[in-house]
Amino acid sequence: MIDMKIIADKADMIISGYAFSKIPYGIQAVNLQSSSACVIGSDDTVIESSMDDIELEIVVDYFRRNKRFLEE
Repeated sequence: MIDMKIIADKADMIISGYAFSKIPYGIQAVNLQSSSACVIGSDDTVIESSMDDIELEIVVDYFRRNKRFLEE
């Protein structure tokens, strides 16, 4: 079983129950309530996802609106 507390603790940013973490090839977003996840590339495109289309659109929108907070 995935420990959501560990994922949340290691996240670089959390928005509305989604943990966003920097990874070598983009950003990983994990829904802390349902364990669905996606990877967003550096050009804001979705590389991989286990989310449905509606949830994915919401997560990408959260990311685009707040990605400045992940920049170094």
